[in-house]
Amino acid sequence: MTQTRHTAKTGPVIRTSGLTKTFTRHKQTVEAVKGLDLEVGDGELVAFLGPNGAGKSTTLRMLTTLIAPTSGTAEVAGFDVVTEQRAVRRSIGYVGQGNAAGHQQRGRDEVVSQARAHGLSRSAANARADELLAAFDLSEHAGRPVSTLSGGQRRRLDVAIGLVHQPRLMFLDEPSTGLDPQNRVNLQEQVQRLNRELGTTIVLTTHYLEEADAIADRVIVIDHGEVIADDTATRLKAGLGDLVSLGFAGADDAAQAAERARRLDGSTVEVSGSAVSVRVAHGRDLAPGLVTDLAGAGTPATRIEVVSATLDDVFLNLTGRSLRETDSTITPTEGAAA
Repeated sequence: MTQTRHTAKTGPVIRTSGLTKTFTRHKQTVEAVKGLDLEVGDGELVAFLGPNGAGKSTTLRMLTTLIAPTSGTAEVAGFDVVTEQRAVRRSIGYVGQGNAAGHQQRGRDEVVSQARAHGLSRSAANARADELLAAFDLSEHAGRPVSTLSGGQRRRLDVAIGLVHQPRLMFLDEPSTGLDPQNRVNLQEQVQRLNRELGTTIVLTTHYLEEADAIADRVIVIDHGEVIADDTATRLKAGLGDLVSLGFAGADDAAQAAERARRLDGSTVEVSGSAVSVRVAHGRDLAPGLVTDLAGAGTPATRIEVVSATLDDVFLNLTGRSLRETDSTITPTEGAAA
């Protein structure tokens, strides 16, 4: 993509204070977003991670001026999202969960029309359309009506339309939804390129753990409308620690081994029959010494496995439930207010 690199600017590109959104549902008030305080620096790639219904999409809709906050304030690119909506919209790109292109229009025509609406000349709009369609592997489908494209092709077209005016700040709401694994990886590569090579600030929502882990510099975990964690994926996982699973000849050996394992600073130890699970920071490094100690104490391990923490483990530790399980049981009504 032949874009001009965005130069860094001082101050956050997104700043919120007490940002709150409530809805009335079945005569009850539901807080979709609760007092969000947030700053995103210029050039960051931030992922809002959480189950459907957590408040991720509602947050993006407020930041992109699609819905007004119930209370609190938010500035995007230095402009207030309530009193300076036009300025906000000129400064951002946004790809929502629905399809942006008209179903009866040809894909290329939609990209060209968007480019013209943003002030590009006819020749520049055509060149920009060709560039984006090629980048998202859509050139051979450019002349087809949007309604005939597959779900993954339509999703890629949506992202191309959102990028047509080379925004300084890009919002992507569940960008990988409907994409097969190959196209999901392709889209992730395009997002990273926008951020790393061109300096575009990227804010995306996702419930794909692997996506947040793979591409985001910073992961903000949201649940029930509140931020429950905010850090790099690496630090979030390191803070929880590795899981060291040990097997023993019998339950008595396991019980004795658990007592010795509890001597490790910051460890969490669980016993189940002849198995012991130890959650501890730097568990992979500590495991050899632990096994040696247990053997010397007369309770040798018959099995050992060390597994690094995942973002789902982090979510489970914070909320008491798995993010994957939460996503699989969400109801359509809950998901609509995500």
